[in-house]
Amino acid sequence: LLPVLHRMEEKGIRIDPVIFGELSGELARDISAIERKVAAAAGTGFNINSPKQLAFLLFEKLGLPPVKKTKTGYSTDVEVLERLKDLHEIPSLVLEYRTLAKIRSTYVDVLPGMVDPRDGRIHTTLHQTQAATGRLSSSDPNLQNIPIRTELGRRIRSGFVAEKGNLFVGADYSQVELRLLAHLSGDAELIRRFRQGDDIHSATAAAVFGVKPSAVTPELRRRAKVINFGILYGMSPFGLSRELGIGGKEAKAYIDQYFDRYPGVREYIEGLKETARKNGYVLTIMGRRRFLKDIDSRNKVLREAAERMAINTPIQGSAADLIKMAMIRVDREFRDAGMRARLILQVHDELIVEAPEREAGASERILKEAMEGAARLTVPLTVSVSRGKNWGEIH
Repeated sequence: LLPVLHRMEEKGIRIDPVIFGELSGELARDISAIERKVAAAAGTGFNINSPKQLAFLLFEKLGLPPVKKTKTGYSTDVEVLERLKDLHEIPSLVLEYRTLAKIRSTYVDVLPGMVDPRDGRIHTTLHQTQAATGRLSSSDPNLQNIPIRTELGRRIRSGFVAEKGNLFVGADYSQVELRLLAHLSGDAELIRRFRQGDDIHSATAAAVFGVKPSAVTPELRRRAKVINFGILYGMSPFGLSRELGIGGKEAKAYIDQYFDRYPGVREYIEGLKETARKNGYVLTIMGRRRFLKDIDSRNKVLREAAERMAINTPIQGSAADLIKMAMIRVDREFRDAGMRARLILQVHDELIVEAPEREAGASERILKEAMEGAARLTVPLTVSVSRGKNWGEIH
């Protein structure tokens, strides 16, 4: 894999500085507008970047209920503001301000200055040993944390452009971690659902909430999606209750109903924790080990954190194994075929290639075959492919 990563770093990715300049100006105006709204709502001017001044405004002047205390006073972190945003408009405005300010300072204003003047491209650094699960990470700049599902994130991605005559080709695994859960757990119902091509979130919603599949609403599907992925990360009833805004008993009932429908998953999870306690480590699908030194800790917090790692690592780590195997195959096939197409980015479950327009079709085929054929599972691996002139167009 190292030669593949080296070639990706060396190739880099082009950005359009004009797009980033325009976006920076828009963000500056939006940020100033939010500052004015906050000042008007507060009835006074104050430093929105000062946690101390914000805490005084929220908890002393406005009388909002403090959520948690730190050594220096009442906290105004994201969690606190999320819990207060329905009580007054200022917390939601501050959250929006922080989001825009961070994106502007982390990406929009910084990326143009990171362009290599020799080729007009940005060259990120890829790491395969920093994340404990084995996932690749990216730095200088980090291109894996750009928001995906927001309009602002899409606009930032639109600033990453293919060279003239080229296209970006993207390939994205569909629900790879849940498919790995079905394979590794051997749960018959989960396997059946994926083999039939069912919408797993809708199927889980029908089972957990006791409704017919035809009666599953978008909101019920969203809740089921939180449950499906929460199970992957060892989420407790308390964690699920916080995530869905429901009571602890209701959250526990949902988790119990999930395991009633997918009993093989419960057995698999309990087996993972037992294996971790016995061996001190868990394995990914390719045999990589993650050691868990706190799995027998007397400290409940440390022990439960290690148990969550024991549950998630074989899933997330195996997904990392699969996409790395696919990257090696894609890189080899491009070079063996004498193609000019090259891998340029990997963002967790997604691979992005830059290719001449005439090679776009072949690139899509190679990506799809390599990713879907990365391993033989009891359920199909499915990959969606797309192409476009910029990164924003392939989502």
